[in-house]
Amino acid sequence: MAAAVRALLRPAAVARRLLGPGPGPGPVPLPPGRPLPAARGPPFQFLQVQKAGAKGSVGLIRLQRPQALNALCEGLMAELRRALDAFEADAQVGAIVITGSDKAFAAGADIKEMQGKSFQQCYGGAFLAGWDRVATVRKPTIAAVNGYALGGGCELAMMCDIIYAGETAQFGQPEILLGTIPGAGGTQRLTRAVGKSLAMEMVLTGDRISAAEAKAAGLVSKVFPVDKLLDAAISCAEKIAGNSKLVVAMAKESVNAAFETTLAEGNRTEKRLFYATFATDDRKEGMTAFVEKRKANFTDS
Repeated sequence: MAAAVRALLRPAAVARRLLGPGPGPGPVPLPPGRPLPAARGPPFQFLQVQKAGAKGSVGLIRLQRPQALNALCEGLMAELRRALDAFEADAQVGAIVITGSDKAFAAGADIKEMQGKSFQQCYGGAFLAGWDRVATVRKPTIAAVNGYALGGGCELAMMCDIIYAGETAQFGQPEILLGTIPGAGGTQRLTRAVGKSLAMEMVLTGDRISAAEAKAAGLVSKVFPVDKLLDAAISCAEKIAGNSKLVVAMAKESVNAAFETTLAEGNRTEKRLFYATFATDDRKEGMTAFVEKRKANFTDS
């Protein structure tokens, strides 16, 4: 009996019970890319990490835990923080793409790790606090979501600045079915993205929404065929990386202020950052290039 219970608590088993049959095949190879020299430390166990794009200007991270539908264990999240720190420090990288497999972006947090935790352990150890690193990266992040993005997987996607979805993607916060609630921003970011009514329905019932429904609700920007999703996300990241990295960071900070402050305070933040662009060489180059009818040559200064 004990063995049977342990089997049911394995992340993949929990996901199958909550989700039913998978939406598609397993992982496919990443496109050719460059290694990541800045990621010092042991080899990645749960991630594939490389630089992508014609100029190597895109940081590409693939969650690689297929036997558990990319359940977000503590080891995976620690590696994700290390990869993000490396890309943040890499001057060549202008944007970051996070993806999973065709079957699952991430089916949730690792229930097997969570199952035995006490209140004291969660509160005293600030459980899940390290996940916020995804939301605090200064460089733009794009979640390329195929398959399941549920629980912690949905929260991880919502920490990114842009969400692109494959046609088979499914989003949800099913924690209520496990006797708990979202703990990494699900009740907050989902409500801001789709509004109170739909967020409340998803959180209280555990029901999922499709990629098309997510786009209609404003959770995702665009929906693509499964086999086109990653290329589209990398293309968007390359376009972002082609702009001034300094000014892109200012633009990201200003948009984020709309979610975290009042309208009046957000407008003040926008004005302050707008004025700050006039102290940059890239603002001068951008406007000069426009007047001279040529392409701007930004130097990130």
